[in-house]
Amino acid sequence: MTSRIAGAVAVAAIATCVSSSTAAVVTITNQTLWTAFANANGAGVVTETFSGVADGFYAGSVSSSVGGIAWTAAAPGGLYVDQGLFSTNYPEPLTFTFAPGVQGVAGNIFGTDINFNIVPSIVQVTLNDGSSFIGYATAASDFIGFYSTDAAISSLTITKLGNTTGGIFPTVDNLYFAVVPAPGALALLGVAGIIGRRSRR
Repeated sequence: MTSRIAGAVAVAAIATCVSSSTAAVVTITNQTLWTAFANANGAGVVTETFSGVADGFYAGSVSSSVGGIAWTAAAPGGLYVDQGLFSTNYPEPLTFTFAPGVQGVAGNIFGTDINFNIVPSIVQVTLNDGSSFIGYATAASDFIGFYSTDAAISSLTITKLGNTTGGIFPTVDNLYFAVVPAPGALALLGVAGIIGRRSRR
């Protein structure tokens, strides 16, 4: 296996998808539609840009949080971060876990070579419940998102299935989390609305 050293950042994308193995999980390949679907289901969207993570090689996992969502990224041979992009140090699966679970997760998911050049490739994205997406990553503008209308999503694993050249490194740009407020938070919002109306009288 080839280890990643450094390189230019590039983004590829996914153009096709397969149906989810669980009917409760919806797969959407358009960011505007995914956001609208999440909002229509009462979820707010939180964005992790990874800009707070220093560039370089990480032998172990990397953890951080955004908007109340704690996430951890891991790969068997370590991680490589470059200008806000997460990748693996070897061409092997990249896994993100989330706590608490989220109703939706999305991002730009693609393959790069050892120098971070875009390599058109087939990638598979699998959630903790077995729901999966298979697509061909070719362009920076493509998007893949999942939304669960049932149980929360707690992990996402990216695997390279094949391409026309050598080693491909699974890479991800911004992650988007769809978060539904807890019942207590909704109740507080309702009370705040009542108080707000009273104060204007």
